[in-house]
Amino acid sequence: MAKKGKKHEDGVLESAEVLAEQLTKSEQFLENNKVTVFSIAGILAIALASFFGYNYYMDSQNSLAQDEMFQAVYYYEQDSLDLALNGDGNYYGFLDIIDNYGATSAGNLANFYVGSIYMKKATYESAVPFLQDFSSSDYVLQARAYSLLGDAFMQQNDFSEAANYYSKAANDNPNEYFTPVYLLKAGLAYEKLEDFSSATKQYETIVKDFAKSNEVDKAKKYKARLQGKS
Repeated sequence: MAKKGKKHEDGVLESAEVLAEQLTKSEQFLENNKVTVFSIAGILAIALASFFGYNYYMDSQNSLAQDEMFQAVYYYEQDSLDLALNGDGNYYGFLDIIDNYGATSAGNLANFYVGSIYMKKATYESAVPFLQDFSSSDYVLQARAYSLLGDAFMQQNDFSEAANYYSKAANDNPNEYFTPVYLLKAGLAYEKLEDFSSATKQYETIVKDFAKSNEVDKAKKYKARLQGKS
């Protein structure tokens, strides 16, 4: 029993010696490299402070932008498009929101509103850059933006880009309410390109996957019209 105790005691002493040696080496490393170590620590501290400071700043800016944008949204809903775009002298319009708060979530949403307004005003070329700058994970809005881009290019007779954006709209969070509409539009754009095979596929998808949609009868009709062309 005594021998076992001695071995256990030696093991403890040896571990303590190893630990003391390692601590000494660490102290020597810090002493020899303290300028580098403290510089790295300072950089990390500044980076963390900047990160949290930036997030706080962006949150406050977004709150301001939302407050400023309230009146523009009201004008938009009242179909007062010029006031919604440019403001009324007391409140910002959507263009002002983008200029002053473009990096915020509210500024991003303002891009969608501006693009939508230009589409309503039939200034399709002006709508494109704003809709392209808009980005969202929203279940409906991103697909809607893609569809509006498709409409804008369709109106400019750029059927290739129109088909591209309609397809993006159809593939973004597919659902029974809006996806058949986007597929139908994509099919018509492909027809304009005389890509009858791709057009037929859009109509077939509606018939197969969205048989209860309002668009299914049109899809069947358009598909039949293309028989022998694809």
